[in-house]
Amino acid sequence: MLSEITSFALCGLEGIPVEVETDINKGLVSYDLVGLPTAAVKESRDRVESAIKNSAMYFPVNKITINLAPADVKKEGSHYDLPLAVSILKASDQLSADTDGIVFLGELALDGALRPVTGIMPVLISAKTKGFKRFIIPYANANEASYLEGTEVYALKTLRDVVDFLKGEITVSPVAHRDFVAARRTQSYNYDMSLVRGQKVAKRAIEIAVAGGHNILLAGPPGTGKTLLARCIPTIMPDMTFEEALEVTKIHSVAGELSEEGIVSLRPFRTPHHTATTVSLCGGGNSKIHAGEISKAHKGVLFLDELPEYSRRTLESLRQPLEDRVITVARAGGAVTFPADFILCASMNPCPCGNYGSSYLTCTCTPAQIHNYRSKISGPLLDRIDLQVEVDGVKYDDLAGDGREEPSAQVKERVERARAVQRERFAEESIKINASMGEKQIKKYCRLSAECEEVLRNAFETLHLSARARSRIIKVARTVADLALSAEIRPEHILEAASYRSYESGNN
Repeated sequence: MLSEITSFALCGLEGIPVEVETDINKGLVSYDLVGLPTAAVKESRDRVESAIKNSAMYFPVNKITINLAPADVKKEGSHYDLPLAVSILKASDQLSADTDGIVFLGELALDGALRPVTGIMPVLISAKTKGFKRFIIPYANANEASYLEGTEVYALKTLRDVVDFLKGEITVSPVAHRDFVAARRTQSYNYDMSLVRGQKVAKRAIEIAVAGGHNILLAGPPGTGKTLLARCIPTIMPDMTFEEALEVTKIHSVAGELSEEGIVSLRPFRTPHHTATTVSLCGGGNSKIHAGEISKAHKGVLFLDELPEYSRRTLESLRQPLEDRVITVARAGGAVTFPADFILCASMNPCPCGNYGSSYLTCTCTPAQIHNYRSKISGPLLDRIDLQVEVDGVKYDDLAGDGREEPSAQVKERVERARAVQRERFAEESIKINASMGEKQIKKYCRLSAECEEVLRNAFETLHLSARARSRIIKVARTVADLALSAEIRPEHILEAASYRSYESGNN
């Protein structure tokens, strides 16, 4: 007898329907699984057989042929266990229930228990867009599936439960819908801007960076608070919308990094070690293409501490995603495009000993050592970092004083106000923040007066800037004007924006 069960394959973050076709006939006892299954899928045979037997059913002793269609799409993952088992049970007349329109996903334990699988969120979203409304998944994945409306998701614990549910012998209610806003309110960050003493210039630069979505570099001696400043960036970013949360959750779901909450409700903060490889940062892999750290930082912050310590090749791989906000990972088996819309925050010491330019410490490095250290960061990459801030040490009285620092909530209010101005400005555009403006939008929304042009000309010639740097100064100036609720860019806005490129000039 022939049976057909629907499951899904994942190609990057997109789901592809897979029909599990099982044919059981008389003949020599065999089990043939075709349709480009990987080793993990082929190994499902023993898991499926043990799960069926330990669920008080029998595994047919016949010639079993299973096809995973379409046959030209590679099938990866353990989530095919459940659809394979259900398909075998239907083909062997142990299950006569109607399974049309139901998507099955789940890994089986040897005792028949359903184990959680990765990628539930992107599969459900893709399946929903293709017209599928009903799903049977492991109970442990219920929270992840509870945030999608317009679907009937049944989360069950064992294969026996699945069979009894399909037969109508037990009643199971669909997973209850959960409110994203309520879930977000239960989460909080562990850092706050009020914990950072002093550093007014760096705090101001971070506020501008977040308000316009700009990349930022913090350069200064060790122990000046660069890492703490970076960790405070997500706390002043606007709350994630539900649509943004779904985008981020899809990536973390496939990576198997979701918490029990089932959704990413806080802005991601990724800080890979400086020994990270290009593949770990950008994504890739041999058999399956995985998302890298820059994609896991989507809609959040990618923090690269001690920037010159990363390999040159790894750093240069950031240039394209910093411009395009996406990254396409191409391998022999195909190409996958992952989102990579993040704020890059990098930190570095000004020299090998870390004390160059400090008001309190003495540098012991030679000019050649300083040049070699800074030259590890290429000009084209540094050119793509809009704000470059020098962070100096803090006096003891500032650290021990009782003065209150401004909390993240107050800074966040100003950031959200500036973001609202940008949303209104770009209402008819495909962008939402100033950092995403191209030359066409710069000419349209960033008209400069003669006085502003003269200030910008002086900065351009004095700092020996590139054409890209000029455009980025204008975009930062537009953000500074938005924070000041100014409709026009004024000379003081250009001056402040240009002041954040002085480190780049000193690097040449």
